[in-house]
Parts: sequence; structure tokens; C-alpha cells
Amino acid sequence: MTVPMAIVDYIPVALFGAAAVLLLRDLYNKMSKGAFALLGAGVMMIFVAGCFKATWKLLYALNVCDFEALNAVFFPMQTTGFVLAAAALIALLTARQGHGAAYAVAAAPVPYTSSMIFVVFTVLGTLGICTCLTVIAARMKRRGAAVLFVVAFVFMLAMGYLSSRDFTEASMNWIAQCTNIVGQGALLGGVCLLHRAGLAKPGSIPGLVA
Repeated sequence: MTVPMAIVDYIPVALFGAAAVLLLRDLYNKMSKGAFALLGAGVMMIFVAGCFKATWKLLYALNVCDFEALNAVFFPMQTTGFVLAAAALIALLTARQGHGAAYAVAAAPVPYTSSMIFVVFTVLGTLGICTCLTVIAARMKRRGAAVLFVVAFVFMLAMGYLSSRDFTEASMNWIAQCTNIVGQGALLGGVCLLHRAGLAKPGSIPGLVA
């Protein structure tokens, strides 16, 4: 683990954070309070989990300490965040957005010895998020954004697999870093295209349940 490698780990976290803030602002007037709360909690958990892991790497690289708890909480927290955010977007596209309407989702980051359960739910959560964003892009007739969300899913899926592996070679860590940056960059690019297309405007997404 090197300091440059640890610092680069903050880049995809920042890219995701920017995409999350933009998406939250644009969808605020379209989601019920319950669904919006799920989305906000979900993206916040994903963002914080990324910050925790990047900070663990930096502290380790600087020989300050091996704060293992920051690394151990990454998968449970990130997985829960993906599931919550996916549930919120699915609710947006399929449920009536009345006051407080949202799908009931119970999820808690529980420590397990095996990371496989987190890999499975991360894949499902990522699939839900990217599929919903692709549907939104298609309804708004923004093919470029739809393509970027598909690209984001492919690279985020690859990153989910890579995150579950233990790497001893620096080259493999750089591959994971680049994969994550491309995935989050594609996500941000797609969200920016939807924003420029007027996602924040009322009625910008055709077909929402009244």
C-alpha cells in the first residue's frame, strides 16, 4: 500500500458523491418523503463507506495505524446503501408518490465472516440503481446517459468482485482503482446528462405513477 494509491482511492468516492448530490437535488420534487429518505440514506452510506476505506488505506500507507474497523465496516455499510438506494429508485418508478409512500425496507450492516452475502446484495443493489437510471434516461430519450449507466454497472460490477479479493500485488490494486474510477465517472456522466436535459423540472420523467 502506497500513499499515492491511497489518495487515488478518494477519486471514485468524490465522483460518486457528486453524482449523488446532483441526483438528490433533481429527484427531490418527484419522490415521496419516504422514498427520498431511503435514497438519501442509501447514497450517504455508500459515500461514507468509501471514505472509511480510503481513509483506512491512507492511515496504513502513512504508517499511522492499521485502523481495521474502517475496512471491516466497508462491505456491510456499502451493501446496505446500495439496497436502500435501489429500493428508493424502484419505488419512484413503480409506486404512487403520495405523502410518505415508499417501499418498506429493513437492512442493517451485520458483520459476517464471509463477504459473499455482501457481494450478492451489492450486485443486486447496483443492478437496481443502474437499471432504474437507465429506464429514466430512456423515458427522457437520452440514449447517451442510458449507455453511460450500462457502462457504470459493468465497471461497478467488476469493482464489486475485485473488492472481495485480497491483493498482494500493487498492479492488481491499481487495476481495481482504475476500474472504480471509470465506473463512478460513467455514473456521474450519466447523471450530468440527465441534469442538463432538465431532470429537475416537474414532469420531466414520463410515466411516473400519479
